[in-house]
Amino acid sequence: MSGNPLEQVLYEVKRTIVGQDRLLERMAIALLSGGHLLVEGVPGLAKTLAVKVLAESIGGHFQRVQFTPDLVPADLTGTRVYRPHTGDFETVLGPVFTNLLLADEINRAPAKVQSALLEVMQERQVTIGRETFAVPAPFLVMATQNPIESEGTYPLPEAQVDRFMMKVVIDYPTAPEEHAVVGRALQPPPVTTPILSPDSLLAMQAAVAGVYVDPSIVTYAVTLVGATRNVAAAGLGELDGYVTYGGSPRASINMVLGARALAFLRGRDYALPSDVSELAGDVLRHRLVLSYKALADGVDPDTVINAVLRVTPVPAVVTREAAQAAPATQAAPAAGRLDGSAWA
Repeated sequence: MSGNPLEQVLYEVKRTIVGQDRLLERMAIALLSGGHLLVEGVPGLAKTLAVKVLAESIGGHFQRVQFTPDLVPADLTGTRVYRPHTGDFETVLGPVFTNLLLADEINRAPAKVQSALLEVMQERQVTIGRETFAVPAPFLVMATQNPIESEGTYPLPEAQVDRFMMKVVIDYPTAPEEHAVVGRALQPPPVTTPILSPDSLLAMQAAVAGVYVDPSIVTYAVTLVGATRNVAAAGLGELDGYVTYGGSPRASINMVLGARALAFLRGRDYALPSDVSELAGDVLRHRLVLSYKALADGVDPDTVINAVLRVTPVPAVVTREAAQAAPATQAAPAAGRLDGSAWA
């Protein structure tokens, strides 16, 4: 598979953003998969700037909403306004009617405002009064939140975070990266050039849909997610009692969709088990509900996810060509560690 224009988009973003390669790659995966992204990190790590520059580089319509405690749902979705001179009600659409919505510091608004995004994130539509309005395509929500403050913040409900394809946690830059950040701050910011259009992004999403996913990879993703629901049955008795709720079926779906997009980004027309395992933390992290016992013992979601990855067998992979050439009655490949011998 040849290079794709999204590489040029990432290059354009890197003219402004120093480091954060993992975040930028996950943003690209969300764009290619049509999924939503939740970014968590302490203040000053360029979370908002990264999303803003990405939006400018892909063209289309971009809206930023600063979430505050005094927001109401209509501030996001829109409302019906009475016009006295005509005697009629007019529907005024809110900022969610855009291609890329940045929900900045989403945990600063109460649950009723956060929940206003539930319908549009899942169904790409908004109901106002008795009318339903579709948002433009493509449509993505990228939200940021600050994990270190509890004053004036509201944790996202489980039903809300489950709509996000991935949750990416970012950390401080390295010393050389921070030197580069300070150096760029002393210069005028570069002007971001649009590289893609909404139509070209839709075409790329269609190309990603053509990436081959072997059935064994689907089984691998389902097994990983299933292990988070019953860690004892997965052979992790030491974690029994730590997980109240495991990943939902959306986790399995998004793990495979993300693996397909990651393969496309890396120039392959087939997904690998390593694509699934690489994204497992970002897909599952916000979907695991841990017990108070886990909190007391210092066990976090990443601890559980890493343990599940460690004990789950990695399947051998069959290429698209080999799968098409194999007899229909041939048994599925046995699970085992992936190495070079797995390829035809």
